[in-house]
Amino acid sequence: MKLIVAVDEKWGIGKQNDLLFSIPEDMKHFRAITTGKVVVMGKNTLLSFPGGRPLKNRIMNIVLSDVELPEQEGLVVCRSMKELFAEIGKYDSDEVYIIGGGMMYRQFCDYCSEAEITKVEADGGATVFFPNLDEKPSWECVSVGEPIETNGYTVRFCTYKNHDIKSF
Repeated sequence: MKLIVAVDEKWGIGKQNDLLFSIPEDMKHFRAITTGKVVVMGKNTLLSFPGGRPLKNRIMNIVLSDVELPEQEGLVVCRSMKELFAEIGKYDSDEVYIIGGGMMYRQFCDYCSEAEITKVEADGGATVFFPNLDEKPSWECVSVGEPIETNGYTVRFCTYKNHDIKSF
């Protein structure tokens, strides 16, 4: 299992159930990586999408939610961690991406083998944060992309590897 996220310089990821920045190059990067994959998210992440609809062109959208959500094509709702792990287990782990939000990242970070991190050189005033992988001994930054200027921001696409993956 892998994860993908954009973080500010303080590892912030969001505020008021929204992204910190509008960065077209990051959205393009996100689509390129997750298209044709399984995406796993919390309820608020799903509800932040246009119309609360699952992402198109994904094998499946899996949501962990403690409340009922309307049935939608391309969406599986899991009501517990046990149910979620069983659903994720149906797929090749290299095809599964955790895509948010903060609670999901915190709960699943150590179960992931790899993290695609878009680092934005700015302070977005976040109220929700991602675990700082630079401070986690089991995680190593293995790739740092060249800086890209996009929509007034400088970003770098980075890849981290986890050398001590938890199993579920």
